[in-house]
Amino acid sequence: MRRDAGLSGLEERLGHRFRDEGLLVRALTHASAIANASEQLDTYQRLEFLGDRVLGLVIADMLDEHYPEAPEGELSRRLARLVSGETCAKVAKDMGLPSHLRIGGSIRSASRATNGVLADVCEAVIGAVYRDGGYEAARPLVERFWRDRLETMRGPLRDAKTELQEWAHRHGFETPVYEEVQRSGPDHAPKFEVEVKIGGTEGGSGSGPSKREAEHEAAAGVLRREGVWKPA
Repeated sequence: MRRDAGLSGLEERLGHRFRDEGLLVRALTHASAIANASEQLDTYQRLEFLGDRVLGLVIADMLDEHYPEAPEGELSRRLARLVSGETCAKVAKDMGLPSHLRIGGSIRSASRATNGVLADVCEAVIGAVYRDGGYEAARPLVERFWRDRLETMRGPLRDAKTELQEWAHRHGFETPVYEEVQRSGPDHAPKFEVEVKIGGTEGGSGSGPSKREAEHEAAAGVLRREGVWKPA
């Protein structure tokens, strides 16, 4: 099969030359680029599912090696930060994925990609490399784009919602309650607006490509405002 010359640069950046280039193409293909429901297996969704697990395993292995004396709780919090949607979206940009995405039938329409889509595609590419070359190929890819992040991680390690709940209880406030106030955008690129209410003190608001991320941003905003979290 003739190789796609446009993907050669991406393979070089990833540090992996695919034996089955179709895996990489599928990892870069959003459901909106597929005309028929019967072709949905040709999108990145299943590879994203696989890549998510591979990424978690590799990062857990790297953390265990790099922080031999850290307690399990700290390792878990570091892992959560490193595999978060926010981090994966940044890595997708470092990999150069946005210029190769297939969304809505056109690579040009990839400019519509949200951070949520970029995070999913990043994991899908990891899944594709794993499927093509095994763990021996996937680990170097993850190390290439995560090693510096793992070794130089700054900022709070606690999950924002957990931290906010504990902060509220320490100060005698009620348990934070999250409410979705608005959802906008198309199905492939939604935007959620969420408010967090805390009985006894001022709440906050946040937005994101998923309800979970919007809740996190709302909680993080309150923690920063109250001086619990400092900017990273």
